[in-house]
Amino acid sequence: MNKLILLLSLFVFATGNAQILKPVKWSTKVVKISDKEYELIAIASIDAKWHLYSQDVPENGPIPTTFSFKSNSNYLKKGNTKEEEGHTINDLIFNMKIKFFETKFNSSLNRNI
Repeated sequence: MNKLILLLSLFVFATGNAQILKPVKWSTKVVKISDKEYELIAIASIDAKWHLYSQDVPENGPIPTTFSFKSNSNYLKKGNTKEEEGHTINDLIFNMKIKFFETKFNSSLNRNI
């Protein structure tokens, strides 16, 4: 009987903790600025009690948010990805000032075609 309870407990624990967490959901949109220029906007919806680090994080800090774009002869990247103001704190774990976002994050990049 004890073995059955132990096996059942292990099964419940393993299946309950085996789920993949996805605390950030991404969406994108494209805004036409002119006949040859578009703005790409990436929007992150961040679950409560989670946050997303800035693209600009000091060395030896947490992993920054990154965007990568594949080269394509149909468009030309104009400038770097921009982000909102966010929150900057003195992080006690990393012992540095770190910028992060809660609930929502918007980033944009202009492209010419």
